[in-house]
Formats: sequence, C-alpha cells, structure tokens
Amino acid sequence: MELVSRQDPCLREVVWFAVCCRALTLLLQALFNLLIPDHAADAFCPPRLSEPGLWDLLLERLLGGLAHWDAEHFLFIAERGYLYEHNCAFFPLYPLSVRAMAEGALWPLQRLLRLRSRLLLSAVLLNSLFSVLAAAALYKLGCVVLQCRRVAFLAAVLFSISPANVFMAAAYSESMFAFLAFSAMWQLEKGQSWLSGLLFSLASGVRANGLINAGFFLYSRSKFFAFQLQVGSGSVRKLPLLGKQLLSMTSSAVLMCAGIFLPFALFQYYAYLRFCGPGTGLEQAVPKPLLQLALEKGYRLAAMNGVKPPWCSQRFPMVYSYIQDAYWNVGFLRYFELRQIPNFLLALPVTLLGSWAAWTYVIANPRHCITLGLEGRKSEEEGKPRAGFCCPAVFVYVVHATALLVFGFFCVHVQVLTRFLGSSSPILYWFSAHLLQEHEPLLWSEGTDNQTTAPRSEKSLLGKSPGSCGKGTSGNPVVRLLLNCRLITPLSKCILGFFVSYWLLGLILHCNFLPWT
Repeated sequence: MELVSRQDPCLREVVWFAVCCRALTLLLQALFNLLIPDHAADAFCPPRLSEPGLWDLLLERLLGGLAHWDAEHFLFIAERGYLYEHNCAFFPLYPLSVRAMAEGALWPLQRLLRLRSRLLLSAVLLNSLFSVLAAAALYKLGCVVLQCRRVAFLAAVLFSISPANVFMAAAYSESMFAFLAFSAMWQLEKGQSWLSGLLFSLASGVRANGLINAGFFLYSRSKFFAFQLQVGSGSVRKLPLLGKQLLSMTSSAVLMCAGIFLPFALFQYYAYLRFCGPGTGLEQAVPKPLLQLALEKGYRLAAMNGVKPPWCSQRFPMVYSYIQDAYWNVGFLRYFELRQIPNFLLALPVTLLGSWAAWTYVIANPRHCITLGLEGRKSEEEGKPRAGFCCPAVFVYVVHATALLVFGFFCVHVQVLTRFLGSSSPILYWFSAHLLQEHEPLLWSEGTDNQTTAPRSEKSLLGKSPGSCGKGTSGNPVVRLLLNCRLITPLSKCILGFFVSYWLLGLILHCNFLPWT
C-alpha cells in the first residue's frame, strides 16, 4: 500500500513515532487509571448485564480509562444497537467496525472475555491502527499540498502528540474519521476523485461534520472550470466544449456530493423507522436493567408505549438535530453563559491558533483570497509559487478549518473545539509546523542539536533531502525540540506546551471520568 511505502524514510519515521506515541499513551492512561480513582460523573453509564471474569477485570484495569464519556455510547451501540433515542447522536460506521472486529479477529478470545471487554479491546486496537494511518495520510497530504517535505513531516509528527490525543486513543470515532478524511483529501489532490469520494462518504458515516467535506469536491470542480474558462475566454469556438465541461463537472459534483450525504440520509431514515414506525414489541426484548435505566434517566426507547417522539412529526424528521437540541442544548450562542467560562478557556488555545492561521494566510495571499483562488496564475506576473503553509493550494483547507472553528465556537459546546478541529482539519498541524519552522532556530540547522544558524532560505526548505528523516532523536524535530526545551524560543514553548499539556491532562482527566474537552 502506498501509505506505508518503504522508499520514504520520513514516512517510516512518521509511522514509527506514531506507534511509539500510541504505546506511550496506552501505558500512561493505564497508570493514571490505576493511581487516580474515577470521578462519579453524571454521564451515560449503562449497567453491565453479565458478571465479569478474571480477564475482564484485568482488561478493565488496563484499558477502562478509554471507555468513559462518549465511549460508553459507542461501546453500548456496538453491543446493543440503537436502543435509546439519544444514542442516535453517534453515527454507525465506527461502532459497526468495532463490533465486526470483536466478532471476527477477536472471536478466539470469547472464552476468556465477555462481549463488552472484546468490544473495548477492539476499539483500542482499531483506534491505534487508525491513528497511525492518519498520521501517514497527513504526511502524504502535506507533501502534495504544501510542496514542502520538512513542514509536512513536522506536521505529521505533531499529529502524533495532538492535543486531542486522548480521543484518538479512547473508544471515540476521531481516529477513524481523521484517517478517512485525510486520506480522502490526499486522493483528491492526486486526482483520484472517485476513490476520494468513497473515502469522504465513509467519513460522513462516522461523524456528522463529514458532510462539510463535500465543499472540497465543489471547490475542486469550480476551480477546474474557472481555469478552463479563463484559458478559453478569447475563443468562441471553445464555447461548446466549455458547455460540455460544465455539464460534466456539474453532474460529477452532484454525484459525489450525493454520495457524501447518502450515509447521513440513510441513518436518519433508519432512525425514523426505528423510533417513529409502528410498535414492534421491542420493550419486551429489552433487559429489565436497561428498561429501569430508561425510566430513571428519562431515556426514550423505540416505540415506547406507542408514543412517538416529537421530531417524528416534523416536515423533515431528523433525529440528529433533535437530539443535539433536546439532549445537549446545542444551538447558536446557547453556550455563552458565565458558568461556561472555564470551557471557553479550554478552547482558547485552539481558537487562537486557528484564527491566527486564517489571518496569516489572508495577509500573505490577499488577492488569492479575494478571488477565492479561482484566478489563474500568470507566469509573467508571478514567480515560482511559494511552498509551505502560505502556498495557494492551502486556501480551501484554511476556509474549511475556519468554517469549523466559527461553527464550533458559536453553535456547539465550545470545549470540543480541540478534538473537533484536531480530527477534521490538517490546518492545526500545518500551521503549528509552519510557526516552528519559521521561528525556531534549532530547526534551521542541519547540524547537531546545539547548533544554530541563520534562518534557512526558501531553497533550503524545498531542497531538504528525504534521507534526513531517519530514525533517532536527531531526525525527529519534535523530539529534538523537547530534549532542548530550555533552549527553544517562547513561541515554540507555547506550541509544544499546548500539545503536550493537553495530551497529558486529557489522559489524567478524561480517563478518570473528570470533565475534559
């Protein structure tokens, strides 16, 4: 597979570092879970219906910290399906994958582990794999878009210590979504539209914000047609050809977008049939402890007492938007309360970083942003296009990240912004790598760790040989900076401090049922 090519030492280092970080994450969460007692959180926690065995207890001790908060929903769905109405806030592809692995690859362990334990183990193994593949996909995407191997490499390495790291390890869908989204973006940049569409479609079956990825297709087609229009603007003979190209572009864009929206539509239809259809006697099949939980917490079961939920009578019945509104109070400015100030502070670093990234790009490319990147570059007026974060190809990714940032800040629980952006957009990592590469003297030199030189030229940036990414601390810029943390600039300390502190705090707090992002 191209993702794991043996001919690129930078890619090998990205994969190796991602594996090491994942192993360290699992080790630390087990340690923190053993040392710190779990907080009694008011969160979804269904009763266990079977007595755990010795191996179940051992696995719970080692990996139980990764099964808290939303992970309980995913594991419950994988085990019981969409029993409660609010479970439908979590899309099906990830829990289906977890269940498939638990019943498939982990089937030999069924005599040692009950189903719930196998599901947890399956989720941890899958997320470990997906997070490593996502790092590799981010590196390949960065090489194509940034045209700068060093920044792409640094960004992919930063992804392995992402501030959202705990959610990449826990039984959440972030790792799977990041892998599918980054891979789809990479394939689209390579011109593999149909494969990219398939990956984007799968991503929208993992998380709802996958729907916004349709914008990449629309922009790609619009940009291609705009360039064709500029090339043929002086010839009347080319008008019929341009008309055919417009028809072809429109039809392919419609098909691709329909494919991306299809998983979402099918899931809403499934929920409608399950919760709005005629009674199926489901209550009789639900174990009594789960029925009791529904009564105590006010959870709605499918066809409960023959009463349909209110969203069933809407003109466009969508369970997802209803759940976000009714269960989590998600909506425009609803989170702007004084008591939410701590959560806004948690989201402050990623908000500042995302805003700074957008501002930097706009200042560096004002004309490109005003024309939406649809104006062809005139070689006689411009020199060779720049590489790195401020190159023209990054425009659509900046728009995508900014849209997610604005929506997340004003319309959802703001503390989730870190994992929301960290698993959906490469901009967080590209811009952080750009800042480190531009302002950290320790990265300007090819010599020893203690050697510093003047800032490298654009030529040296582009001419970085692939062989410099070999294994070891000298070849990994993040390890190099962490080992020389006393010598790095304040900006580098802030960036790496944000990544590492959120990684460690996430493991300490989230894995012990304490509030986190």
